[in-house]
Amino acid sequence: MTQIPASTPASTPASIPSSPTALPKLSTTVAGDPAGPGILLAHGATGSVEGNYGGLIPTLTATGHHVVAPDYPGSGNTPRATGPLELDALADALVAEATEAGMDTFTVIGFSMGTAVSVRAAARHPERVRGLVLTAGLAKADARTRVWLDLWLRLLEQGDYTGFAQVRALSGLAPEAFNALSPTERAALLDPDPSLPPAGSAEQAALVRALDTTADLPTITVPTLVIATTLDTLLHPSHSRYLADHIPGAEYAEIATGHLPMVERPAEWQELIHTFLTKHRL
Repeated sequence: MTQIPASTPASTPASIPSSPTALPKLSTTVAGDPAGPGILLAHGATGSVEGNYGGLIPTLTATGHHVVAPDYPGSGNTPRATGPLELDALADALVAEATEAGMDTFTVIGFSMGTAVSVRAAARHPERVRGLVLTAGLAKADARTRVWLDLWLRLLEQGDYTGFAQVRALSGLAPEAFNALSPTERAALLDPDPSLPPAGSAEQAALVRALDTTADLPTITVPTLVIATTLDTLLHPSHSRYLADHIPGAEYAEIATGHLPMVERPAEWQELIHTFLTKHRL
């Protein structure tokens, strides 16, 4: 059984206020048949609905699902938060968007930090969450992940967008996938334009460093699929194994990609999700 070391308190970058604040209204994509099975999407830190789920949403709507996909504060068209993000508040805000869209119950699909948001949503709203799909996720950051996050936060605080683009690229793609990029693709990935990263990247990365859902995992009773990204250099696949080991009855699958299966092997990733949803009639 995988053991994840206890985290130490995070230091707060000077650019992030030290007291929590209310979340802004989330900008939310709603698609598909309102009468179909509900899907709520939780994207990753420093990502967005379009970046993480732009290819998945059409696949889900094509199979009759009703999809609600909110952008976190500082991602997409959602305004940036004026204080630190809290996992409870973020999970509640996503659930509120689903209920506002008319969903009584739904499956939550989470990627990276979105897996923690999904688990917390299921723990706090068990009457609404019918299933979970957790890709490249974590229950809490280990020492190696905290070093990655500290580096991200330092680069953002210093306004070093060249460095931030480099670490995001190196931590997001498996080595073979990165080396296979064309010069044009690599240049786009490493573009230091400060408008490209979500404005709320620092708050989102700081939340990953602080979150802890280990106590939530044994309380999850809905069908759950955990998908490990076995070539992941950002979140080691042992994090996914930990989720699968500690969520009762969780199913486990692996995909040989880096942290971004929707970039490296989108068809294989989507097929794993489709098969699980069909099997459990979600």
